[in-house]
Amino acid sequence: MKPFLRLLTATALFASAHLAFSQAADSTTVEKEKAKLPDAIRKIAEKGDSAGEPSNDAPKKTTTTKSSGKKSSSSSSTKKSNTEDPAHWGPKEVHKLAVMEVSLSGRTETVMFELYPNSAPLTVANFIENCTANAYKGVAFHRAIDKYLVQTGDPLTADDSKRNQWGTGGEDKTIPGEFKLPHTGGAVAMARRDDSVNPERRSNGYQFYFALGNLSALNSTYTVFGQVVSGMDILQEIAKAPVDSNDCPLQRIEVKSLKVADHKGPLVVMRTVGVGRKRFTTPSSAKGSLTRLLERIW
Repeated sequence: MKPFLRLLTATALFASAHLAFSQAADSTTVEKEKAKLPDAIRKIAEKGDSAGEPSNDAPKKTTTTKSSGKKSSSSSSTKKSNTEDPAHWGPKEVHKLAVMEVSLSGRTETVMFELYPNSAPLTVANFIENCTANAYKGVAFHRAIDKYLVQTGDPLTADDSKRNQWGTGGEDKTIPGEFKLPHTGGAVAMARRDDSVNPERRSNGYQFYFALGNLSALNSTYTVFGQVVSGMDILQEIAKAPVDSNDCPLQRIEVKSLKVADHKGPLVVMRTVGVGRKRFTTPSSAKGSLTRLLERIW
């Protein structure tokens, strides 16, 4: 019996050492990848590592224990905590928000999603760099599958004459995969080429998609770097648009602008759309100077 126990102990010690070595190796890999990035992107990534986020990126959920009836933090429950609802964000909490204006059926709609630099520092840094360079202004949604996902970000979609190439652009820049967050409904993730030509599973430098449901089959293979906080109904409307044989919307659905801003405190509810769904006002920090001036006047 004693030799058997000694074997179990040795095995446990080996497993612990292997886990520690793997985590150290992952950290070293991220640092090496940061060093390869352009200075502008690398600085954003390093800043993202030190930026405090109230829930360590992934929203915390609560469960009720059978024995005491008290709530405890868990990621397996479906019950929402206050940190998941932007209307209940703490007054001192700072959240990094992406605000996307979309031209849809002759009107302009807003979709907002939170970015998670702690969980995907390289991806978020690259995304912010793209937004700062106005890389997404004028691109179209080139993939729409009802109850599955909608995709945009391809630089080629800014040109209607290149429609037969839509979905293939942006490969001149790739980002290492960061597979920490799950594909829950509303998750924002980077697209990439398939494993046969991309065994390292590096993300496309531009294209991204919105998960319209729980796409757990994509976990650990595609990089999730954000979560929709407002405008999910708009994305679902896009997903229902008539499409061609390549799942590309027949009517052009265009991104008019995409900005990233740090927002402090809760978001203000503009209106409720559907059961349990809220639309929030665009944060002042994400608005242009002219818009802010007009709001002050009126």
